[in-house]
Amino acid sequence: MGDRALLTELPGYLCPALGLSTTRAHHPHGHASLAFPTRQRRCIHLESKDVAPAAQVEPAPDEALAAAKLPLQCYGCGAFTQTSQPDEAGFYDLKRKAVRKFLGLEEQSESFEKAAENDQEDFVVDQALQALGPEKLEELGIDPKTLHYGEETESHMTSKPNTTPLCDRCHKLVHHRQGTPIFHPDVEALRETIGESPYKYNHIYHVIDAADFPMSLLPRLHQLLGDISLRRKNRRSRAGRYYQDRRFEMSFIITRGDLLAPTEKQVNSLMPYLRDTLRDALGSVGKNIRLGNLRVVSAKRGWWTKELKQEIYKRGGAGWMVGKVNVGKSQLFEAVFPKGTTADIPASRDPIEVSMFAREEDSENARYIKDEVMDAEEENIDPDSLLPPTRPEINYPEMPTVSSLPGTTASPIRIPFGNGKGELIDLPGLARSDLELFVQEEHRQSMIMQKRIKPTQYSIKPGQSLLLGGLIRITPKTPNLIFLGYNFTPLEEHLTATEKAIEFQEQTRTAPGVVNISTPEAASQMAHAGTFPLRHDVTKLRAGPLTRKNAINLDVERLPFRVLSTDILIEGVGWIELTAQVRAKQLYARPAAEETPAPDPEDLAKDPFAALEQLARDRNKSASASGSAPRKGPTEPNWPLVDVYSPLGKFVGSRAPMNGWLLNKPRVLEKHKKARPRKSMKGAKKREKLANRAAAGGAASTSATQ
Repeated sequence: MGDRALLTELPGYLCPALGLSTTRAHHPHGHASLAFPTRQRRCIHLESKDVAPAAQVEPAPDEALAAAKLPLQCYGCGAFTQTSQPDEAGFYDLKRKAVRKFLGLEEQSESFEKAAENDQEDFVVDQALQALGPEKLEELGIDPKTLHYGEETESHMTSKPNTTPLCDRCHKLVHHRQGTPIFHPDVEALRETIGESPYKYNHIYHVIDAADFPMSLLPRLHQLLGDISLRRKNRRSRAGRYYQDRRFEMSFIITRGDLLAPTEKQVNSLMPYLRDTLRDALGSVGKNIRLGNLRVVSAKRGWWTKELKQEIYKRGGAGWMVGKVNVGKSQLFEAVFPKGTTADIPASRDPIEVSMFAREEDSENARYIKDEVMDAEEENIDPDSLLPPTRPEINYPEMPTVSSLPGTTASPIRIPFGNGKGELIDLPGLARSDLELFVQEEHRQSMIMQKRIKPTQYSIKPGQSLLLGGLIRITPKTPNLIFLGYNFTPLEEHLTATEKAIEFQEQTRTAPGVVNISTPEAASQMAHAGTFPLRHDVTKLRAGPLTRKNAINLDVERLPFRVLSTDILIEGVGWIELTAQVRAKQLYARPAAEETPAPDPEDLAKDPFAALEQLARDRNKSASASGSAPRKGPTEPNWPLVDVYSPLGKFVGSRAPMNGWLLNKPRVLEKHKKARPRKSMKGAKKREKLANRAAAGGAASTSATQ
């Protein structure tokens, strides 16, 4: 009974065979297609007990028999196939045209039949031309390389017109950009799933988003997943350890690197900064570990994906994609999966002989990987396993669905490569941020940074605030100081007076040019997220020719001012770069000493330590009167401060500045540069008249003297 209760509490999308025993009797071939919806609904009911169960769809008898041909899992989201719950992941509508064609319930279209006839005619013509020989073909002016030979033509003719269809949820995500997220797992569920790996060598790729780096980092992930050792700086430290006959290693992958800078060379130049920022985000652990396993990739541009693909194939074993939602795991999965590696190992060599598995039973079960029979797959499903069965290995498999919807991947997706050498596994994303709950539903997709942003420079003067989409408000706290703001988020910015910005954020004021994407309920939940100091000195980068080596080349210490900066992070959205220039005297000025009143003699009699403090104050006064300054401890500089307001006072952080404005500011071409302005003609006629009068008067006086 206790084991049954434990299975009930497990996350549904990570339980591939939890309901096999309850559904095998209803399916003609024992297919587990109806098990997943009940498990997923159980997870949803853990969140909200008031949700009514969705109406079940009962397929017709002939459709139920044909449904046995459906794949065990949807290759897009990994959800187990089912035909009863339309609102759940993995649902296949048997009335959909693509599904009916795949199941053979509907005849092929006339266009495909004509295409098949044309292929047959082309095949006959190619066979006749091949019989002539290459010499005769050259005489006729035909290149033999353009002909299709035997196996290629036959495989082209016999190829299926319809590929495996996606489930209805993935179909709507891909074609209509509509869908609902699913229940997100926690780290404990992922740890149990990774712990069931059949491979001896396991490598975890911790995927981090570049948009809000390092807020999407899980600082203690290596400890939460089973105390995975990160390599220390000691030269004798080992690269990995074995836990229960398995070896686990970890790498950090920063995805969507094209959002940081326009070129790959500029992104590579940011590696020291990214490594230092990651080290600070890891806390005390980051001071003692190496970070040579950090990579910045861009699946969209193809930056460093080829090198990562080669590493994955060379390592073999199991590669696990772990990270929060919407960090780009599925898109990275498609870019780095080693496609076309099935024929790399000779067919005569049994790949199971290679010691890739931790136990003998795992290697025996791996023999069924190439078996495409559904019944053979079901025989290898462990009812107590959190890891779903792997797919049959092919050279170019279907890749997971890529969508901006958080929680697209519903269950682990396992795709093998290299004739059993290893597999790459895409895991569901962990919960990231609830900021979208305070945004209107039609504007939620606009919060995701899709491309690199070229920001506009805003001068935030005293009494002004920078408002971002009505959600985030940045107000300078230091008086009599001008701040420069650069918005690296897809939220629309608006610079206005602080009083108006507060009214806009509380939704008591509207204006035609101000866009507010927050919900009406978010107006009363705005709170102070913190006061952030601009404590990072960027004078050397911002001072221009004063500190440039090929110009004046002055030291920063000789300058009478300092340029300070910081980056304000918005979780899952982007960052805002803030910069301010202050005088060095004001920055390092000590606060004025406050005059403390003389203590009461009765208090001195009650507290003996108060008498000692009074004696120390008297000595300091006498030392200042004699000319020798009393000793003072180090004081914090007077950093410029800004206040940030957000929903619930959350979803905001800070980091050292990346100086994104210097990398992404709009370039001014030579042809667009303005020429030297024309001399002002104001008062030119008046000056000309005065000059003529002076000349006429001088001539008259000269003639009079003569």
